[in-house]
Amino acid sequence: MQLQSISASLASLTRETGPMVVRGDPDKKIDGSETKLEHEKLHYTLQPNISDSALKFTHILYNLSPAELYEQAIKFEKGSFVTSTGALATLSGAKTGRSPRDKRVVRDEQNEDELWWGKGSPNIEMDEHTFLVNRERAVDYLNSLEKVFVNDLFLNWDPEHRIKVRIISARAYHSLFMYNMCIRPTLEELEDFGTPDFTIYNAGQFPCNRYTHYMTSSTSIDLNLQRKEMVILGTQYAGEMKKGLFSVMHYLMPQRGILSVHSGCNMGKDGDVALFFGLSGTGKTTLSTDPNRYLIGDDEHCWSDNGVSNIEGGCYAKCIDLSQEKEPDIWNAIKFGTVLENVVFDEHTREVYYEDRSVTENTRACYPIEYIPNAKIPCVGPHPKNVILLACDAFGVLPPISKLTLPQTMYHFISGYTALIAGTEDGILEPQATFSACFGAAFIMLHPTQYAAMLAERMRRHGATGWLVNTGWSGGSYGVGQRMKLAYTRKIIDAIHNGSLLNAKYEETPVFKLQIPDYIDGIPSHILHPENTWSDVKAYRETLEKLAGLFKKNFENFSDYKIGNDSRLTQEIMEAGPL
Repeated sequence: MQLQSISASLASLTRETGPMVVRGDPDKKIDGSETKLEHEKLHYTLQPNISDSALKFTHILYNLSPAELYEQAIKFEKGSFVTSTGALATLSGAKTGRSPRDKRVVRDEQNEDELWWGKGSPNIEMDEHTFLVNRERAVDYLNSLEKVFVNDLFLNWDPEHRIKVRIISARAYHSLFMYNMCIRPTLEELEDFGTPDFTIYNAGQFPCNRYTHYMTSSTSIDLNLQRKEMVILGTQYAGEMKKGLFSVMHYLMPQRGILSVHSGCNMGKDGDVALFFGLSGTGKTTLSTDPNRYLIGDDEHCWSDNGVSNIEGGCYAKCIDLSQEKEPDIWNAIKFGTVLENVVFDEHTREVYYEDRSVTENTRACYPIEYIPNAKIPCVGPHPKNVILLACDAFGVLPPISKLTLPQTMYHFISGYTALIAGTEDGILEPQATFSACFGAAFIMLHPTQYAAMLAERMRRHGATGWLVNTGWSGGSYGVGQRMKLAYTRKIIDAIHNGSLLNAKYEETPVFKLQIPDYIDGIPSHILHPENTWSDVKAYRETLEKLAGLFKKNFENFSDYKIGNDSRLTQEIMEAGPL
């Protein structure tokens, strides 16, 4: 039944049935009886007018173990090695990161009014016909191979709302990557797996036809929500599968009344749950990975009526400049079963040089969440008490900690702000504001206001509090002020977790109308008010007004959106922004 289901998945547009699939590795020696059985099967299944591709078997390597996938990678994939700690080091090819401009979604009558299209949206449209052209190209390529890897896996640790996914790929590296990143079924669950809810055809070694409509390069990542399929051509970067499925969850879960979020999540010993939102460089991973709290997940979650649940079964951590001192949990997780992408290592000892950027800045480690000692298995928890929005403000004008009203939480959630330190190549020396809606604009499918409204509704119903934490600069902008001490930020997060900040007295700031507490144990009080740390008060005010203007300009993309028949919610959110 499993082989029939896989054959059906690999059916093309011109052949209603898929290839003749056989379980097992064709490179392994088999005895005569097995050979005869395959020969008889081949003989009896031939029919007149059958296509040439059906004259061969496609060997299915189904849900292989990590050890088996190691063997496949080492034997057959150039550039795969075992490192000194037992991890599998491999290369993703020419693409060492995601290709967001090559990711497309089929626009049809059903989703035309559901999805977020147009200015600011990550959803680049394509039509059904073009998707099918690319799908046929990917399926024909996979069917032409001697063997393909098939993984049947789950998404979402909440058993009531989990999704069954099937990943069909040509590389052992991709199979092991998704084995780590998704939730691994038991043998009993695999027997009753049935038809998947979503299927990925990863033909990343094979390019798309650049003369096909909509194509702008040899890479194409295509989502068809109605067919429940994803096609990958022209990129072997494994993160496309992970984030592609995250986009699918951003569409499927809201249909069930469940909020999907791009966040870290941890839980205290007393059951208090916190969500951590933040873009790259804000400290989301560092602050959500707390030795005194249980880790529910580091990246993707759902918030349903049952509470919070991790979407994934693994972690995908950046490992550039990784050290045992700075990130001991990640360091210790890099062992047998872990995939290391695009790292450089010593030819003889196989020790990894994590500081080496010669392949890419985006070196990564992918491992099962069980490799983190304080991970909570299963990865579910009660309703969050705190929603923490992290911003690395290189302008140096946001307070280290602010308590937010619900409209303010929605406003800053939709804004998804952080500020990056400008590079010196183009001569720009001042910080660059970055806005990513819902702290993950590249993956959302609906309008950001819809996710914000769902977040606010859950926070209101379950009594959660919103916080804005600045992990960036104090006493001036980048180049003048100093980066907020990590020790201070940790004390702030601890005060949020233990509830002491709820009893503090608050003072409202100018322009952004943020509520600043008067006291936090272990932190000098003057640091809590950013204007007190600037030597030039006039420069502080000018920089504050400048940042407020950037917020307002960014929010113009969302100001005309309506939920329901009026724009009252949008107006309420806009009024919560800076003056």
